[in-house]
Amino acid sequence: MDRFAAMTAFARVAETRSFSEAARRLRSSKSMVSRQIMALETDLGARLFHRTTRSLTLTEAGQGYYERVSRILADVDEANLSVSRLQAAPRGRLRVNAPMSFGVRHLAPALPDFLARHPEVEIDMTMNDRFVDLIDEGYDMAVRIGRLTDSALVARKLAPLRRVVCASPAYLAARGVPRTPADLTAHDCLSYSNMAISDEWSFVGADGKPVPVEVKGRLRVNNGDALRIAALRGLGLVTQPTFLVGADLQAGTLVGVLSDHVAQDGAVHAVYPHSRHLSPKVRAFVDFLAERFGPRPYWDLIE
Repeated sequence: MDRFAAMTAFARVAETRSFSEAARRLRSSKSMVSRQIMALETDLGARLFHRTTRSLTLTEAGQGYYERVSRILADVDEANLSVSRLQAAPRGRLRVNAPMSFGVRHLAPALPDFLARHPEVEIDMTMNDRFVDLIDEGYDMAVRIGRLTDSALVARKLAPLRRVVCASPAYLAARGVPRTPADLTAHDCLSYSNMAISDEWSFVGADGKPVPVEVKGRLRVNNGDALRIAALRGLGLVTQPTFLVGADLQAGTLVGVLSDHVAQDGAVHAVYPHSRHLSPKVRAFVDFLAERFGPRPYWDLIE
């Protein structure tokens, strides 16, 4: 058995959930791919797929094996490109992780332009709001929002991150406009539950020192878009990045408050492992995003 060929066949079947589609991508036959998978399962002593007449899914062992095999194949791909990577055109599959709201609003509209510019690149993007270990989970790069803590990764700033506290005009008319962070204790505040301390908002005092304020409200959500909708409907004040609410501020459907007190200490970054530093596909995508979003992002062009 050609183990590398079998691993490649296994990865393509796992990705497409189809022996026929995997065979088409490999320019092989369905029967050959099936034999390679059977030989691999026999050699490993474990079933890698649950097979029925209607579906094909990974077993628990198959899922774990795929996570490792995909990294191995990616590393082999990088090794094959390493001799000429400085001159090579971007090509191959690019695995990207991104936060949900930023990914939907800003990365998804950018992808068609990038793919048109680089026809030999394929993008496999996963969007979620949990912390992802790029190396362990086999990602080439990620987009991260806020302050960076993982020094094991290479980082490039794509755009500044500007936060605002805002509410609908109707809410402010009914409840009043807070003039200082301490005034928030008398207001309904909409909390982002993915924060370590979701009911404590941080501000900057006149002396430049952090001023934490404990807030309260009737709604806590782990998604910024859901909080934006609640704020638009007049449920309270929300603290959000302008990449989410910039258009609302420009339209006047949300109004910013406490602008002199909001800390601006983060950024939108592209991060990637050192092993991907010279990868043409990573370099091309990061350059593209930096060109598209920075240095002054379009979502901050508020009149």
